[in-house]
Amino acid sequence: MEDIIIVCTSCPLGCKISIEKCDSGYKVIGNNCRRGEVYVIEELTNPKRIVTSTVKINKSSISRLPVRTDKPISKEKIFDCINEINKVEICAPVNIEDIIISNILGTNANLVASRSMKKTVRD
Repeated sequence: MEDIIIVCTSCPLGCKISIEKCDSGYKVIGNNCRRGEVYVIEELTNPKRIVTSTVKINKSSISRLPVRTDKPISKEKIFDCINEINKVEICAPVNIEDIIISNILGTNANLVASRSMKKTVRD
């Protein structure tokens, strides 16, 4: 396996880190902190992302509520996660950080509201 270069996003430095698989694990060069080494190894072996989306919300002045996972989830589960999110329909009121789906798909990440929404009364 040849060197792979990844720009680290775990801190503001944005180090260009090269990583190479070797017999004893991985050889990491170019990181200015320990977080960079952990980041590139995880990015190569099990990349994760925060999922952002919206869910349908009733009894609110806006019809969609922005939501996100409170922890990154494995990239391989993102589309399944989106499919679960698309099934959700809730009613206002909702407060920011309220849990919409607990432990989504067994990932240990909760789907939470990204904003508060008040209930509106419509006749």
